[in-house]
Order: sequence, then C-alpha cells, then structure tokens
Amino acid sequence: MGTRVSGPHCHLEWHPSVRTEQRRVAFPMASDGLPEAVEPQMKKGNIKYASTCAVVASMASIVLGYDIGVMSGASLYIQKDLEITDVQVEILMGILSIYSILGSFAAGRTSDWIGRRFTVIFVAAFFFAGALLMGFASGYTMLMLGRFVAGIGVGYAIVIAPLYTAEIAPASARGFLVSFTEVFINLGILLGYVSNYAFARLPLHIGWRFMLGIGAVPSVLLALLLSGMPESPRWLVMKGRLADARIVLEKIADTPEEAEERLADIKTAAGIPDDLDGDVVVVPRKRGGEEKQVWRELIVSPTPPMRRILLTALGLFFFQQLTGSDSVVLYSPRVFESAGITGDDQLLAATCAMGVAKTLVILVAMFLLDRVGRRPLLLCSTGGMIVSLVGLATGLTVVDRNPDARIPWAVGLCVASVLAYVSSFSIGLGPVLGVYTTEILPLRVRALGFAVGAAGNRVVSGVMSMTFLSMSGAITLGGTFFLYAGVAVLAWVFFFTCLPETRGRTLEEMGSLFGMTDTGAEAEDAAPGTQDASCRARLLGNSPGARVD
Repeated sequence: MGTRVSGPHCHLEWHPSVRTEQRRVAFPMASDGLPEAVEPQMKKGNIKYASTCAVVASMASIVLGYDIGVMSGASLYIQKDLEITDVQVEILMGILSIYSILGSFAAGRTSDWIGRRFTVIFVAAFFFAGALLMGFASGYTMLMLGRFVAGIGVGYAIVIAPLYTAEIAPASARGFLVSFTEVFINLGILLGYVSNYAFARLPLHIGWRFMLGIGAVPSVLLALLLSGMPESPRWLVMKGRLADARIVLEKIADTPEEAEERLADIKTAAGIPDDLDGDVVVVPRKRGGEEKQVWRELIVSPTPPMRRILLTALGLFFFQQLTGSDSVVLYSPRVFESAGITGDDQLLAATCAMGVAKTLVILVAMFLLDRVGRRPLLLCSTGGMIVSLVGLATGLTVVDRNPDARIPWAVGLCVASVLAYVSSFSIGLGPVLGVYTTEILPLRVRALGFAVGAAGNRVVSGVMSMTFLSMSGAITLGGTFFLYAGVAVLAWVFFFTCLPETRGRTLEEMGSLFGMTDTGAEAEDAAPGTQDASCRARLLGNSPGARVD
C-alpha cells in the first residue's frame, strides 16, 4: 500500500528516485492557476513547537556547561581547602571528560533502545546524583566519585541533546534549533562563573561545596519538563511506529505535505519498503543483528562515502578540542592571573566577562547558521581563533619575560585576546559541531557515529585539560598557546578541504554530498557508486544535487 498523503490526491506511491517529480504531480495547485487560498500554508505554530522541544532537550547542556564553568573558579578554593597539588587539580579538572567517554558510548545504545526522550531524562538523574556527591564531598576521593557520576551524565548529554534536536527539527530551522545545545552550554558555563563569584565570599570549606551542589537544581527541572515532550519521529520509524511518527511530524513540519514527504524519506533511510505502511509495521532486520550491522557499516567495513563522512565528523570533533577551547574555559582564572590580573574578585570578574562574551556571541551564531551557512561560519571562526591565540601567546610571553614590570598593553592584549578567542569559537566551531555532525551521519549509524565522535572529543578534552598546567610549566604559558595556534591552522586547512556546505538540505539528502547514491542503509550488498575525484573538488562546486536517488 502506498504512503498516504493529505490533499486532493489521496493515494501516492513514493520512491526516492522520483520523489521530486511526484511532488510536482501530487501538489499542482499553484501551477494549475488555482486560487492562492488552497496552496499549502506554512504552519507557524509548528516551528514554535519544535523550538520548545529543542529548548527543553538542550537544557541538559546547561548542567553540562555548569559543571565545566564552575570548576574553573571552584578549583582555586578546593586546592586551598583540601591542600592538593597542581597535578591533583589537573586530574580533577580533566577527569570529567575521560569519565564521559563511558556515557558517550552508552548513549547511542541507550537512545536506540529506550528512545531519545527517555535518555535525556536518564541524563538528568546522573547530573542530579553527581552534583549532590560533589556538594557533600568530605574529601578528594568523594569529590572524584562525584566527578565520575557527573562525567557519565556529561557523556550522555553531549550525544543525546543535539541528536534529539536534529531529528525533531525541520530542515529550514535545524541549524537554529540544534545550536540551542551550544547556547545552553555557554549559558551553563556563564552560570558556573556567576556561581563562583556569588559564593566566593562564603567560608572556604562551604563556598566551593555550594558552587558544585547547586547544579542539582536544573536537573530536577529538566526531568519534569521532558515528561511532556514528544519522541523523535526518526526513532519511532526505526521501531516501526509509523502512526506515532506521523503525529509528531505533523506537529513539527511546516506543512502536512512536508510531514508526509519527511516520513517517506525517513522510511527509506531506515530501510522500510515504500509499499509497507500502517500504524505499526515490522522493520526489516539484517542477519547477524542490527547492532553488528551498524558497527560494520560505520567502522569495520564502511563504503568510501561512509568512510569520508566518518573522517569528516571525527576531524570536526577532534579539532574542536585540540585548539584549546576547554583549556581556556577551565583555566581562565590562571590565565588572567598570569597576564597580571590579581585578586580573587578581579579574576572571577574577568572570567564572568568572558562567559558573557561567549553567551552573547552564540546567540548571534544561532541566527547565522541557517542564513550564512555552516562552512563560512566555521572558516571565519577558526581564522579568528588563530589570530586570537597568537595575540594571547604574544601577550603572555611579554608578561612572562618582564616579571618585575607591569606592561599595560600586554595585559590588555591578553584580556582582549581571550575575549576574542571565546567569541570566535562561539560564532562557529562551537555551535557548528553539533549541527554539522548530526546532519551528515546517516540515520542508521547516527547515534553510534555521534557517540564515537563525542567519545573522541572527550578523550582529547581530558588529555588537554590534564596536561595544561604541566605543559605550561615545561614550555611556558605563551608557548602553550602558540602550539594551540599551530593546531588551529591545521584545523582551518582541514575544514576548507573536507567540509561541504549542508545548509537547507534534509537529513536524508546529506549522503549525496559525500558520494552516496542510496541513503537507505539497508542496501547492504550494493556496490559503491561512482565517487568524486576528491573531497576538495566537491567543496569547490562539484557536489551532487540535493535529490538522493
């Protein structure tokens, strides 16, 4: 039975190779000269509904950002109170990212098993328990236990928040909505900085505990709000629940026709035959198990286009951290102190200013992602980071070589460079990561692919955070940021060479940018299609058309 479409044509057989033609046949109102009143109207309430879903799901990122931001200031007081060494501080700061690897890998399987929505609720429970453990920690060991529990939640949140949002957002606003994740991370970081400033005047042994324990509050709010949100329509289709998926798509799509078209696209990507319809259907499965098949398609023996997609996603994940973003956020008070700013109040105030800059710029980026595109923002962002890192390294080197003299221009250069760096990061590399990677990964491997990338991202973040103080002692703080600037140059070259633009395309159309001729992951035995000579050629204008045959 063909897929049902609302409108004057009540029965239509959909097939990916002729979908564009069918759109012209099925909905000829404008071309036939009929009155404008019968043309499909944009349902503006739907974008508001999708936006609400994105905001609620992205709230998990507030707690993630708070855990990152609050530790930058809290570590100063923890070190004084517990009398721990710099090495122990490094471990405390960076171990959250290492622990989050477990959550990143578990998130893919969990979200495919119980659904995207319930996985976000699961995340809230980890954040709640971790915050309480850290807030009531009696010593370094219990503090590390709290970091372990919170780290699991961080790993889940990194994967599931942008994944859920990408799968529920319409193509016309996906960049805007998925960027909510990065917005809330930055908002959480800012709240962490404000918490540092607000509780810094409490007694030493109480202040840092309040800073860490207060993170339990948004976790409760997140769990309550998620109980009223819908499930991802793509996950519902993967489970054969077509009626439920259709209901959700009708709420979030711009028009009823788009809802039916997206449902047909998702069915194709999930490997459900076009003629298989009904409220609940049995989804065809591969021999040897679905999970093994996903690993085979993505990691073990990927086709050339799939390998290109995976390497592109991993490169984006890795370079985001290799350019020093988490190091600047976590150690900003120490960086400002090295630049010549003294006193806890001044240090925390400068850090709060950095958090405000990050948050304001990410709000601007939200509106540019779907207007300017992912690729231009990413290249401009990375270029700005290179200039900022060079400026920061120069200023710190000058200050370091003149320890007995205060050099105002060098101090000003350091502060301005830090603000420029976080602003450059937040305008592109920060928000583009979640948007771009969830867009290019095909449906069947999306959860696993994002989990693999997020795990790698956390490994790099942990290594960078746990070596920052030691590296700064070995090659100076200025030398460390010169090194980050060199890595940022490599990142810019990689982005320019290997990342095509994805703005305006549906998730099911992304494969064509990397040479896929069939977006259905079920085509297990299909021979790879003819590939472009190089990824650079595609970037310069030779990419395939938007329609996937």
